[in-house]
Amino acid sequence: MLTETTTLLVIGGGPGGYVAAIRAAQLGIPTRLVESEYLGGTCLNVGCIPSKALIHVADEFARTRHFAGDSALGIKVQAPSIDIAKTVHWKDGVVNKLTSGVAALLKKAGARVVKGQARIIDGKTVEISPADGGDPWRISCEHLLLATGSVATALPNLPFGNNVISSTEALSPATLPKKLVVVGAGYIGLELGIVYRKLGVEVAVVEAQARILPAYDEELTKPVAASLRALGIEAHTGCTVRGLNAAGNAVRIRNLAGEERELPADRVLVAIGRQPRSEGWGLESLGLAMNGRAVQIDAQCRTSMRNVWAIGDLTGEPMLAHRAMAQGEMVAEIIAGKHREFVPAAIPAICYTDPEIVVVGQSPQDAEAAGIDCLHAHFPFAANGRSLTLESSAGFVRVVARRDNHLILGWQAVGRGVAELAAAFSQSIEMGACLEDVAGTIHAHPTLGEAVQETALRALGHALHV
Repeated sequence: MLTETTTLLVIGGGPGGYVAAIRAAQLGIPTRLVESEYLGGTCLNVGCIPSKALIHVADEFARTRHFAGDSALGIKVQAPSIDIAKTVHWKDGVVNKLTSGVAALLKKAGARVVKGQARIIDGKTVEISPADGGDPWRISCEHLLLATGSVATALPNLPFGNNVISSTEALSPATLPKKLVVVGAGYIGLELGIVYRKLGVEVAVVEAQARILPAYDEELTKPVAASLRALGIEAHTGCTVRGLNAAGNAVRIRNLAGEERELPADRVLVAIGRQPRSEGWGLESLGLAMNGRAVQIDAQCRTSMRNVWAIGDLTGEPMLAHRAMAQGEMVAEIIAGKHREFVPAAIPAICYTDPEIVVVGQSPQDAEAAGIDCLHAHFPFAANGRSLTLESSAGFVRVVARRDNHLILGWQAVGRGVAELAAAFSQSIEMGACLEDVAGTIHAHPTLGEAVQETALRALGHALHV
């Protein structure tokens, strides 16, 4: 069997894998990247990017429908309609532009992309089954980087198939259903549920926990819950899914009291989370230390086998593309001889619901649980001029800081457009800023960012505009 050799072999061309390959090639490391489907992985193809594209379409369509009614802005339009096939075509164009860009960047850096299915033979040998159906061959490597990502989690009593779909199918609908039931009120389920509702679909959401977005603290989720009610989305919390009814046109649910009911559904989106893609490519042959289905790693993304590395969703939570990218870059630099460790002060997480939620660092509850004497304050967007001009005054910015020296431990925000505040939040924590640093920085007026400064001022006891 033909065998090729390289210094670094990356399995998986998602955000973590392709960034690692680019950086390694830039540093002069002979690099091969194996990808069985599309460069960009879940994020670029069936996750982050296409979902944000559809969120934009849904927002624009909802805004146009609003102007067909009685708008305070004085704008009048005729009743709009949507061509979902054209929408998906546009979304696919955005995705293709980005994935083509990734391919060009890999080529520019000098990393070779291998299209095919990888199967691990041992820690230094991988067998490739070419995508074009050719004869299998092998790649021998000094360093093996595992970056295979994650897959959608299925429900045993509601398996994927026919009208039961995952987020992948939900992002490329051939038609829009009349009634959609979303199982799971985490960020994926709510982002897509809100999209479909804004496109005119009747939407019901089912969540086993007592409230929506259970991974976020309740104060942050209240504006989102209010938005769901305003949009007409039914939220059935504290309910478990029993499966489809006999006719297959409704989802059976049961509440905590044991009462059952059926929710009519033309389509069912199961969005209860994702799990590491750890099966189907020979990972078990390495006998690595694991945390459940996730590969166990140290602060340098080393696995329990020498010169075998793992990054991204394969290593468990938080399953975020930007975490994987940072890990991939770091591993490439370590292999090149640089000293690096993955010890970020905070990793931002964003929920692109309506309104958006941003969480960076510790919440008040986190700090209290850690035994830290902290202070926290929030500033409402109702007192922010830019928010009022955008017809969106719901939500707030919140800061958490140590009481003794005012070191900032965390930021949280909920409101329209707050995703763009994530960089400022993360940078202040990474650089060890105190409340006085943010409060004393001149923020442009009028912007949403002024709420960041005002929040710091309020925590210090002298807010100016509230």
